[in-house]
Amino acid sequence: MTSKPLISCIIIFFNAGEQFFIEAIESVFAQTYENWELLLVDDGSTDGSTEIALRYAQKYPEKVRYLEHTEHQNRGMSATRNLGIRHSKGKYIAFLDADDLWLPNTLEEQAAILNSHPDAAMVFGPIQWWYSWTGNLEDVKRDFVESWVENPRIQTNTLIHPPEIFLLLLKVEIAISGMLVRKQVIEQVGGFEEKFTGLYEDQVFCSKICLQFPVFIANKWWYKYRQHPKSCCSIAEQSQKDYGLINRPDFFNWLEQYLLKQGFNNTEGWQIIQKELWQYRHPILNSLFKGTHSIMKRVKWKLKRIGKQALGAKA
Repeated sequence: MTSKPLISCIIIFFNAGEQFFIEAIESVFAQTYENWELLLVDDGSTDGSTEIALRYAQKYPEKVRYLEHTEHQNRGMSATRNLGIRHSKGKYIAFLDADDLWLPNTLEEQAAILNSHPDAAMVFGPIQWWYSWTGNLEDVKRDFVESWVENPRIQTNTLIHPPEIFLLLLKVEIAISGMLVRKQVIEQVGGFEEKFTGLYEDQVFCSKICLQFPVFIANKWWYKYRQHPKSCCSIAEQSQKDYGLINRPDFFNWLEQYLLKQGFNNTEGWQIIQKELWQYRHPILNSLFKGTHSIMKRVKWKLKRIGKQALGAKA
């Protein structure tokens, strides 16, 4: 019997299709780490992805389980992840989206980090933005790994204590994806906030952890984040709205209440949140302020240019 801790891999899905979903599942089976279980959690799919999940659960009952909400409801990402968490048996929990992939050594290397750093609540690294899945030469050139890992101000391959990573999240200097998390920590923070059905649900979850627990940041990437027009983020962008503003006020309003509840309302994070919320709560003043700021920048640029021209004329 293996001495390695059991890892519960959770893939939530809603109309995941066939190709991407199967590739995501197979990337779990391809792991070099063998002591895992896979929970395929259905958020009320109406396409063939339900049958795909059931087929894997029937073929590999010792490794794969199928879960769904009562009456096959569609309840959103957070509630669906929480369903998987409640039924998980592992010491560690990993989340994989139904259209993304893990590298084969993901669980092996991430588990080794958590094993050797017992104070770490979770481990994560940068992710690869994956365009080359299409096989097109131009898309191959577009692949890149998140650049925040190269920021000299962000320590990597070490344990970071709160609230440092939380502040980086607020300032949008870092993103957390493809993480391996201790189940005990997830239970302590109350899992995902179910009012966030999609977009910002992961930031809310990670904020709760980063405010209270040390986190290990690796400089290695394990996660392939597939870029395609039917992804949740792409659909948001195609809705002709600014993706960065969708649900963002709700996110910061929630953070404000959460920090108040936890007694973190006299911190640097609190000040950042208040500054962010001011623009949403005072849209007219914010618009006037931005307009004035833009005019002043243009005036300064013109004055600087006039000064250079005057110096040139004197010469």
